[in-house]
Amino acid sequence: MITLKDVSLRRGTKLVLDAANVTLQPGENVGLVGRNGAGKSSLFALLTNRLQSDGGDFYMPPRWRVGEVAQNMPETDDGATDFVLEGDTRLMEAQALIDAAEAGDDGHAIAEAHQALADAGAFDARPRAQALLMGLGFKNEQLDAPVNSFSGGWRMRLQLARALMCPADLLLLDEPTNHLDLDALVWLEAWLKRFEGTMLVISHDREFLDAITNVTVHLEDAKLTRYGGNYTAFEEMRAERMVLQQASFEKQKEKMAHLQKFIDRFKAKASKAKQAQSRVKALDRMERLAPVLTSREFSFEFREPLSLPNPMLSLKDVECGYPSLIEGEPDKIIVRNISRSVLAGQRIGILGANGQGKSTVVKTIARDQRALGGTITEGKGLAIGYFAQQELDVLRPDESPLNHMTRLARDVGPAGREQELRNFLGQFRFAADMVNQAVGTLSGGEKARLVLAMLVWQRPNLLLLDEPTNHLDLDTREALSMALNEFEGSLMLVSHDRALLREVCDEFWLVADGGVRPFDGDLDDYQKYLLDTARAQAKALRDANSAGKKATAAPAPVAAKPAASASAPASREDRKADAQARQGKSEELKPLRKELNRIDNRLGVLFGDRTAIEASFASGGLTPAQLADHGKKLKALGEEISLLEGQWLELSTQVDELSAKAGA
Repeated sequence: MITLKDVSLRRGTKLVLDAANVTLQPGENVGLVGRNGAGKSSLFALLTNRLQSDGGDFYMPPRWRVGEVAQNMPETDDGATDFVLEGDTRLMEAQALIDAAEAGDDGHAIAEAHQALADAGAFDARPRAQALLMGLGFKNEQLDAPVNSFSGGWRMRLQLARALMCPADLLLLDEPTNHLDLDALVWLEAWLKRFEGTMLVISHDREFLDAITNVTVHLEDAKLTRYGGNYTAFEEMRAERMVLQQASFEKQKEKMAHLQKFIDRFKAKASKAKQAQSRVKALDRMERLAPVLTSREFSFEFREPLSLPNPMLSLKDVECGYPSLIEGEPDKIIVRNISRSVLAGQRIGILGANGQGKSTVVKTIARDQRALGGTITEGKGLAIGYFAQQELDVLRPDESPLNHMTRLARDVGPAGREQELRNFLGQFRFAADMVNQAVGTLSGGEKARLVLAMLVWQRPNLLLLDEPTNHLDLDTREALSMALNEFEGSLMLVSHDRALLREVCDEFWLVADGGVRPFDGDLDDYQKYLLDTARAQAKALRDANSAGKKATAAPAPVAAKPAASASAPASREDRKADAQARQGKSEELKPLRKELNRIDNRLGVLFGDRTAIEASFASGGLTPAQLADHGKKLKALGEEISLLEGQWLELSTQVDELSAKAGA
């Protein structure tokens, strides 16, 4: 178990924990909640020995393996799968034993190292790593791509996969959903429900916390308070506790007033002096209960739009994607043939698997990139407010919130005087000197509030929000939800925050298969679909790897063959030529398939030999000479299996390509 007893912890001059106490039992899934800046990440640093307590006693089993998402951006040319595999610390330790034993040509050590490798699950480690990557949204062709080829958000997904690969006794997750979209979040949620160790999660996603936690620890005013139950249960119990605390405070106030009244009345009378003095001592000894001081709730509202055109905009045969940067090459179209309208007052949630083009569609509507085809007709007076995923990155770090608002009022409008802008920023918790503080020194949540303030100032009638909650705490998310529900204009929302989607969206569009269509169902239906898809992908990957075949997490959709035109049927000569071409390809395939069968059979023999040797290790009773001999055989088997699997993959690729050309 993990215990903190009267623990104090400072970060600089700030007291993060003050005589804090909490006990966490093995196997508990704990949500750590509290306001931004309360010290949650500092507590994680204490658990991983990056920080030492300033007082009190802290205990955690010394042999526990700790899995944690590294916050640094990885810089390496290693392939994605290899990078994730390195997160399995037990596997890496076993591999180090193998390397040392083989370097020393010690047969006995080689045998023991191979047994450690088997115990670490080496023979299915690669498919397990690839299943993690596929679940987090990576495509099959990205599994071995260099880590450096991915953008920042995708590298953080790699760090998450690496942490999940660790056979951890304690798993620490600090905002694991920030760089995920809804499909990856749903998969992660299902994976974490199966995790058997102790887990501690920092998150501002209430549905995520409700799904995976059974204990909540609240960090407030440098104290830790444990609640049994998930986040919703915590809110209910905390509310009850606050009511009782306030009632006790009021009762104590009455008692103290009664004692003080007696003291004031009789302290000058000699006959009552002793009783009055005892009341004074009782009053001094009384432990003062604190009143319930709830933090001021944050709220804001979108100002009334100047106009509400209907429709807001119409899209006809619109194509979205990226224009070619090389002359003569075609544009890269991701979503095509979009013919839809956005009406006044519509509240649309945009769903779709990673990479299908949700953000691309939103960027095109927001005029952030041009449509590659079709027409977009905007209603007269359309005013778009766009919150992009990377919006925080375009803030100027050396300028203040007031500088940003002043420039916005001058260049975009509406105009405003400095005092008016200061007052407006105050509504978003930028008070006093904070309006002049450099944006680069603000937290992620404070930057997000500044972007929201800039959005509200523009008085939009169409809001396009692409993952607006990534850096917002629960209070600010709740304020955003309430503000959006009061917003009189239209809304299009891309978000992995299911609570926000449920609370503010009336309908859903699905971006999939290169198009946009209405989604007939609610978020529960969509979540079930995503889970079923993820399970099917993981099973396909495991099955393919266990057979020694190239993993294909999801079969590519088979394009429907175009129906023959009634006015121009294929000629008899054309059909004959096609048949002859297919026959030629089939002849080329025969020797390749024969060789594949030979390798398959040989691999079957080798796998059987390896299994028999591993079984002999498990049965025990081998002499040192036999152990050394078996160790050398295992090494030779591993080398031949690795060679044949490489040949198999190369041949199977050739067979797949020729089969496709032959129509097989």
